[in-house]
Amino acid sequence: MRTTYMAKPSDIKRNWYIIDAAGRPLGRVATEAAGVLKGKHKPEYTPHLDTGDHVIILNAEKAILTGRKLEQKFYYRHSGYPGGLKKIDYATMMDKKPDKAVYMAVRGMLPHNRLGRAMLKKLRVYRDNQHPHQAQQPQVLGEGPEDKKEGGPDS
Repeated sequence: MRTTYMAKPSDIKRNWYIIDAAGRPLGRVATEAAGVLKGKHKPEYTPHLDTGDHVIILNAEKAILTGRKLEQKFYYRHSGYPGGLKKIDYATMMDKKPDKAVYMAVRGMLPHNRLGRAMLKKLRVYRDNQHPHQAQQPQVLGEGPEDKKEGGPDS
């Protein structure tokens, strides 16, 4: 009889990865980060456990949006009081807090429960390309448009 492998919390080894958002669409960066935070890139992925790794997103202010989303995309929040709806467009959010815009995009792609909140604690987003996590020896993950290899299927 075959059994399905289920990882135990003691089996999980966490790595650190860097994702550079410069010149890349926000949604592509967010989906890549969410997959790594969930642990879906590992063979020992277990849905009910946090098997993911730590993610550092750099250059949040250089992330782009395609189409007319810069003017049409909004972030909403509500105070809970009547008339308490706050609406901020993406252009304003990118000027004031680009790291929060990227953080919110990744947050929306994770589970909305205590497991998702545990995954979100492993995400660090920085406005520029400086980060204080050199001691963790993070590996660069993903490739930007300038890193595309010649001769591939996209060429």
